[in-house]
Amino acid sequence: MPNLAKQEKETIRAKIETDISNLTLQIKNLEEKVKPISPDCGLGRLTRLEAMGEQDVNNKILDESRIRLTRLNNALQRINKPMFGICIECEEVIGVGRMSVRPESVRCVACANLL
Repeated sequence: MPNLAKQEKETIRAKIETDISNLTLQIKNLEEKVKPISPDCGLGRLTRLEAMGEQDVNNKILDESRIRLTRLNNALQRINKPMFGICIECEEVIGVGRMSVRPESVRCVACANLL
């Protein structure tokens, strides 16, 4: 079965590079938001609890962003290898549509839905 065409790979490479750039900026901003809230920062008790809740959400987003950044960097390293764009489960070609949206994908939609 034919692998991704050269032009498709270049489009996906550009998407990966854009996503890496955007995620790097997002991670930098999130790292500022998750810094510890000092007990003497003058927030009321309720506002402090809200700030701590928001901080927890930002920590989860930060963790997910770091994982995706690692996967995108791995995809960028694999893009010129023959198995790029091939599902690691069924070994069928991963659709160009999926690769355009989630270029770090290593599974086709059917196999990803089985997880």
